[in-house]
Amino acid sequence: MPTAARLGIGGPVGSGKTALLEGIVPLLIQRGIEVAIVTNDLLTTEDADRLKNGGILPSDRIVGVETGSCPHTAIREDPTMNLLAVQDLEGLFPNLDLILIESGGDNLASTFSYDLVDAYIFVIDVGAGDDIPRKNGPGFVQSDLVAINKIDIAPYVGADLALIRQQAPVHRRGKPIVYTNCKTGEGLTEVVDFILKTVLFRNPVTANV
Repeated sequence: MPTAARLGIGGPVGSGKTALLEGIVPLLIQRGIEVAIVTNDLLTTEDADRLKNGGILPSDRIVGVETGSCPHTAIREDPTMNLLAVQDLEGLFPNLDLILIESGGDNLASTFSYDLVDAYIFVIDVGAGDDIPRKNGPGFVQSDLVAINKIDIAPYVGADLALIRQQAPVHRRGKPIVYTNCKTGEGLTEVVDFILKTVLFRNPVTANV
């Protein structure tokens, strides 16, 4: 049976993981990509319900997983529940190109197992402070792409966005970074281009051909 590519979306609570999905899924669909989503929450399916209510995909293409334990476990140590959700989606929709797997909100140590995903994005937001790059959290340092989100609020929370832009590339050691504002769409095309080139191995210019 054909298998879809799998991309993880991780990051702390409130960093904007679900908002990022809401922004990039329509752009992926415009490029002709067949998409489904798996979300993770401790004891609810709140993120899945939000995405279903938002109408970005038919509801049967969105599956909520209740991890019942630390989100680390479900995406890294024992991703069985997520793998079963992926398997179910692939069985229902054999033409899927991409399954997006959103982690339950966690901390800077959150990383995905590459037994579960082909690559993963780590989302942080400037509201958490301009010192995040210097903390060298494994999720921030090791992820395939970092999205530094909510760049518009930096002046209102006392965060120095210029300092973040200076320090983040140093601690990422050359790995890609994108700066996003999910409300306005700033930076989302760069995220989609990364997915097309790095995960789906497609030229962004001809992805919908």
